[in-house]
Amino acid sequence: MQKTIQNRIVISGKGLHTGVKTNIKLLPAKGNTGIKFQRVDLQDKPYITASIRNVYKTNRRTVLKENEASIETVEHLLAAIYASSIDNLIIQIDGPEIPILDGSSKIFIENIKKSGIIQQKEKKEKFEINNYFKVTNGDNNSQIEFFPQKNLEIEVTTDYKSSVISKQKAKLNQLSDFQKEIAPARTFCFLHELDQLMNHNLIKGGDLDNGIVFVEKNTSVESLGKLKKLLPKTVRILKKGTLRNVQPLCKNEQAKHKLLDLIGDISLAGFEIKGKIIAHKPGHKINALFTQELLKQINKKEYTMDGKPLMDINDIKKILPHREPFLFIDEIRSLEENSVTGIKYVNSDEYYFKGHFPGAPVMPGVLQIEAMAQTGGILALNSVPDPENYLTYFMKIDKVKFKRKVEPNCILVFKLHLLSPIRRGICHMQAKAYVNNEIVTEAELMAKIVKER
Repeated sequence: MQKTIQNRIVISGKGLHTGVKTNIKLLPAKGNTGIKFQRVDLQDKPYITASIRNVYKTNRRTVLKENEASIETVEHLLAAIYASSIDNLIIQIDGPEIPILDGSSKIFIENIKKSGIIQQKEKKEKFEINNYFKVTNGDNNSQIEFFPQKNLEIEVTTDYKSSVISKQKAKLNQLSDFQKEIAPARTFCFLHELDQLMNHNLIKGGDLDNGIVFVEKNTSVESLGKLKKLLPKTVRILKKGTLRNVQPLCKNEQAKHKLLDLIGDISLAGFEIKGKIIAHKPGHKINALFTQELLKQINKKEYTMDGKPLMDINDIKKILPHREPFLFIDEIRSLEENSVTGIKYVNSDEYYFKGHFPGAPVMPGVLQIEAMAQTGGILALNSVPDPENYLTYFMKIDKVKFKRKVEPNCILVFKLHLLSPIRRGICHMQAKAYVNNEIVTEAELMAKIVKER
């Protein structure tokens, strides 16, 4: 079952990269809400869904952007949320970046556990990926592999070819170990990277308490530029080792922190992951590529690779009167007494893309609703013994929300279920359309089944 927190949580602190002090409130949310950030400091207080589709930047942190609003450095908080098996949460924030705190997930997960976690009545969506796949990044020879199994297990290796950080390995055998084994691991960087980060307008909020800085050789403070401001005036030489001689919590703290970041980034897939993940030199860029591939693998399995459809387009034509170019569903994947799942393969040569819009093709929302209705027509006509002798007519469309663009070369999945039993030919349905397992459109539909004269 889905879960949320029991009581609200308030945390304040400074953003690592923006330097802006922010206050965040973690609020319980009802079932099927998902994890959403809300920028309460902006006009209209826009929401930003924690989704891989909203990843905007991956340079040294994960940045999400939606509705022209963005939120930075989300990975440490998201890792704590995912490790706590929380599905629904509103995260209100009055600034552009999640506080860095001590550079780990420790404070976040401690507050979540202290708040309490409650079970909700809605069921989790479950997906299984039964095949191996691998994602690589040629820029730094990093890779992440996925092996199917019944539980989540993660292994991470790091190798910086450095004289002060050895090659390291970290492992998480089960999520319940996250709070103790992984959450306290702090962020880190090398001294020679700091000036470059500052010149790129990053780490404006960096100080000597929210991470570990490794010094690869004895360095004169006079050569450090802007970084000198963070150091005591009495210091003249930084010795090889760590800045201020800060000691790692354990021999593999840096690999553990990379594992922490990976959990935060893969949580953007939006579902509970089962499998063994082996990552070599992970970072936010390859983490995002891997998470995108997770969703692609699910779509392949669930809708294109997993056997024949229950109904193909010829079977659909035996029930629905619609014909090209106004037939908008290609397959029926499941059909029960109270629910139906339909598929539309949105190809780049669809006739409406030529004018909607040239150079920026988008499937019109009204056609998405029509495709939903046609899928619902299959559900409605399933209630009569001779569906070929009936037609369905729209009576009402309500609570319509268009959440994302539907663009060419995607698989549009329609899931509908009855909101009440069919009576006197009246069919009242909840409809949702998905791309990559994310809701793009939703509505309540009402139709009437009418026998042809």
